[in-house]
Amino acid sequence: MRPDWDDYFIDMMDTVATRATCDRGRSGCIIVRDRRIISTGYVGSPAGLSHCDDVGHLMKQVIDDDGTTRQHCMRTIHAEQNAICQAAKHGISLEGSTLYCKMEPCRVCAMLIISCGIKKVVAKYMYHAAQETRDMFAQAGVTMAVLENATENYDNQ
Repeated sequence: MRPDWDDYFIDMMDTVATRATCDRGRSGCIIVRDRRIISTGYVGSPAGLSHCDDVGHLMKQVIDDDGTTRQHCMRTIHAEQNAICQAAKHGISLEGSTLYCKMEPCRVCAMLIISCGIKKVVAKYMYHAAQETRDMFAQAGVTMAVLENATENYDNQ
């Protein structure tokens, strides 16, 4: 059966994620305009810096608003951030585009998405701390769709 466009680009996003260099969150991102891929990104350290897969994680304790304590790896840049940076590096406007990602974006990624004019986000999974992202997207007129009714979880949260 021929996939619809969202499933098609989510499948490609999964392939981009195989390049990720942090085994805790092998996430990818594809940014599309007019059904054409204009940028991709995956979880990885900034260019020239060590990767988790090579030197291990840089774990930091994070406390959620509800008091839940989690461990996050801070060595890497999120896939969404890398895709936005790649577009900027090559002078590609993201105005009016659609972003495909593994899970609902975090707060920082959501702010970048809004600021660069992306109009739609399609996530494969929900994210445990995405309510603020959902609220910001609603205020900014960014449409978000989540394809699977499941929350992405990491080891050592």
